Amino acid sequence: MSSIKPHKIFEIYSDGRRLYTKSILPGKKHFEERTFKEKDGEYREFDPTRSKLAAMIMKGCTNAGIRKGDVILYLGVSHGYTSSFISDMVNKEGLIFGIDPAPRVIRDLVFLSEQRKNIIPILANANHPEEYLERVSGADIVYQDIAQKNQAEIFIRNCKLFLKKGGYGLLAVKARSIDVKRKPKDIFIEIRNQLEKEFTVIDYKVLEPFEHDHCMIIVKK
Repeated sequence: MSSIKPHKIFEIYSDGRRLYTKSILPGKKHFEERTFKEKDGEYREFDPTRSKLAAMIMKGCTNAGIRKGDVILYLGVSHGYTSSFISDMVNKEGLIFGIDPAPRVIRDLVFLSEQRKNIIPILANANHPEEYLERVSGADIVYQDIAQKNQAEIFIRNCKLFLKKGGYGLLAVKARSIDVKRKPKDIFIEIRNQLEKEFTVIDYKVLEPFEHDHCMIIVKK
């Protein structure tokens, strides 16, 4: 294996073919991911077929916005695959508020958070941010991966409430959850236009071949 070097995206590493994060918990695996020991620490392989964030980076994203020490509001955190890598990226001084309405996946996330102390699981519905208004601080990043028809509205509302000025929002758009009959590309353009009314769109990528009928849009507040 060729040696792992810093990627142009902050807190991401690459050997030229694959993506990695530098583990804040060397020796621990959470999702059967491959790990590699180098002189300066342990690296976890970040699979673009399992994470829209990794897919976005593989597609040539110029700035994911995530930095060491950031506070992240993660909407639709699920079992915590992507958030475990964001946990490495923000490091021990960063924090992730992980929101999900499904008790079963939040239970999995609780187990993950017992090891990764910078993840805070919250059982709540992102459609109702008033449910967690008192429990979440202002965020440097709002990251959303939700399979609901009103994805864009949920994202805009949460960004208005929680995203700091100058902060970044990352929206994974699932076209099939919005309208099965329409062309995904038309849906992507429509949502991009909707976001442009509120924020500055700094990046947009369709996530094929890693994720079908998905795109990611990155905005700045």
